[in-house]
Amino acid sequence: MIEVQNTLIHEDVITESFVCNLNKCKGICCVEGDSGAPLDVAETAILAEIYPKIKHMLAPKGIAAIEQYGTSVVDADGDLTTPCVDGNKECAYVTFENGITKCAIEKAHEQGIVDWQKPISCHLYPIRITQYPEFDVLNYDRWHICSDACTFGRELKVPVYTFLKGPLIRKYGEEWYRELENSVSSNL
Repeated sequence: MIEVQNTLIHEDVITESFVCNLNKCKGICCVEGDSGAPLDVAETAILAEIYPKIKHMLAPKGIAAIEQYGTSVVDADGDLTTPCVDGNKECAYVTFENGITKCAIEKAHEQGIVDWQKPISCHLYPIRITQYPEFDVLNYDRWHICSDACTFGRELKVPVYTFLKGPLIRKYGEEWYRELENSVSSNL
């Protein structure tokens, strides 16, 4: 583990490679799984606030799920998540373009409709954060549906933490990321 400020980063975040390859996976991570994207409490309020602004961008099934269950839900494990279509199918916030699943929230952000990019758990994937009272632990989550991203990352020689530089800075700040880079350099 590498320690940076109040975080512990698993070595796999540094040593493994990853670059999303939407042309191969078609954004299946927004469709597969047992529940929606993990959320923190602050994000639930943001989703409630932005929903009217992005509703027009959602698929009818997504709108129906949100209207039925709410802009966020508590899943079977007791965790806050985005709602899913038909219980556990795609995230209610997805949209489909040319056979590729995309996040309507992120599209709205890119178009200047909302200021918020998307849930941080989505932005940071394949890193999953376990929060403790005194620190966070960052782990690399291996999921078979991301095998093309692993292959692409190895081809391009891009470590997970480098691929996720923007989201990591969004979560922890630029100083934290510089400390991470310095720690990686000194441990090579």
